[in-house]
Amino acid sequence: MSLFSVFGRWYRRKFSDPDAAMLLILILLSATVLVVWGGLIMPVLVAAVIAYLLDWPVTRLVNVGVGRTLACSLVMVAFVAITILLLVGLVPTISKQSVNLIQETPLIWQNAQEWILRLPDRYPDYVQVYQIQQMMEGFNDHMVEFGQTVLSASVSSLGNVAALLVYMILVPLMVFFMLKDKMFFLDSISNLLPAERRLITQVGHEMNTQIANYIRGKVIEIVIVGAVSCVTFALMDLRYSILLGVLVGLSVLIPYIGAAVVTIPVAVVALFQWGLTPDFYYLMIAYGIIQALDGNLLVPLLFSEAVSLHPLYIIVAVLFFGGLWGFWGVFFAIPLATLVKAVITAWSGPEVILPEQ
Repeated sequence: MSLFSVFGRWYRRKFSDPDAAMLLILILLSATVLVVWGGLIMPVLVAAVIAYLLDWPVTRLVNVGVGRTLACSLVMVAFVAITILLLVGLVPTISKQSVNLIQETPLIWQNAQEWILRLPDRYPDYVQVYQIQQMMEGFNDHMVEFGQTVLSASVSSLGNVAALLVYMILVPLMVFFMLKDKMFFLDSISNLLPAERRLITQVGHEMNTQIANYIRGKVIEIVIVGAVSCVTFALMDLRYSILLGVLVGLSVLIPYIGAAVVTIPVAVVALFQWGLTPDFYYLMIAYGIIQALDGNLLVPLLFSEAVSLHPLYIIVAVLFFGGLWGFWGVFFAIPLATLVKAVITAWSGPEVILPEQ
């Protein structure tokens, strides 16, 4: 039996159902729109993410008798006020600490070079001078290239001021209307879907819950891990504590990989500040406890309703979707991987009867 005949039988078995064919067409169309026009509709996607986040407090206010328009207005005012306070309080400090860290990077690298150059004297049987020289030359070349890349990126980012203004003005407006007229937009999307939409509805119901839980849980996780890290680093008198704490908080966006990557700047700054002293080891132990509590306590509590995925699938999803859509691809790597799993389950599993709306 040829490969083509096997594929043909699989195709007829899976896509002879009009519902399965419609689901495949919708996925292909959505993926094409995101790939081709993703940059243009990014403000809409950002607004949708924030709307998912704020829909929970709006729904709670509506349930206690507050009108939906008033509830949306109150939640939006609170959200904008908290955002402004965070920007005013954090951004200047983070910017100042970032500049100071960049200015001290050559000194940190010089101290690291001096320590590395002493290795042949300490371990002559394992480390040779020519090996150290070759490694240092290659690393210095990479450092120069990295500096040039950062400089060019900084210059090019000046042109994004207009885009930032668009986000600051249009995105809050879109979020307000998405919250206020939620049912209108849902009905409009429903009217656009084809009649053969059993599998589309099945996958849509599952993903709507998953994405809402994921966005809300991920924001809470970022805030808790970032705040605890900032307080811990500040109490231990670590330099650049706010900057490093924010980096640790943002690192939870990338499961497994983020925690491993952000460990490097934390360890380098601590090593440069204290050397191999008890203070350094105490800090790394505290940092390890934060990561352990996040992975073993906080994540299971926040994402208890999420579909379990193997760590390998999560890493592959982060690499794939992050390569396609950058930050937002990384942010939605787990929901998108869950979508793939839901689609495969819908195609291969038995028919699921959905409740009446």
